[in-house]
Amino acid sequence: MFMALLFLVGVAVVLALWLVGQFNVLVQLKNQVQNAWAQIDVQLKRRADLIPNLVNTVKGVMKFEQDTLEKVMNARARALGATTMKERGDAEAELSQGLGRLLAVMENYPELKANQNALQLQEEVTATENKVGFARQFYNDMVMKFNTAQQMFPGNLVAQMFGFKPSEFLAVPEADKAVPTVDLSLS
Repeated sequence: MFMALLFLVGVAVVLALWLVGQFNVLVQLKNQVQNAWAQIDVQLKRRADLIPNLVNTVKGVMKFEQDTLEKVMNARARALGATTMKERGDAEAELSQGLGRLLAVMENYPELKANQNALQLQEEVTATENKVGFARQFYNDMVMKFNTAQQMFPGNLVAQMFGFKPSEFLAVPEADKAVPTVDLSLS
């Protein structure tokens, strides 16, 4: 009788340790997802801080491109004012498109190509865009690990027991899914 009781206590201790281990893995992955989102947020904030400087630098030269400048600033305002992840993602996608147009249009102005301040800001925005891309990729990797841990047995039991919910992936905006066409004809 004593041996059976000791065996049951041993099994209960092993199950409790296993449960704690599974819970801790899920907590760790959830925190990594939150950290990955915070890293994206840091890069998006940096980009948002650079945009007014870039717009002010090019505003005087790009007199005929006021519409482009206004669209970039409006998209920035929407991104900063977004309250949900979906709103933020949509606004940031719009801002990325606007910035892409602005940087492309800047190439048409020789005065801007010679302006060191404009070139430096353009380089910083481009580097920040690259960092945002890498941070988004890292975030999606963490979301995949977290969601997979919740879906696989026996982690799914622990996730369900403690109310863990899957995280959302950052999707590629529809406008960015189109494959660019390259025409290398000499005509």
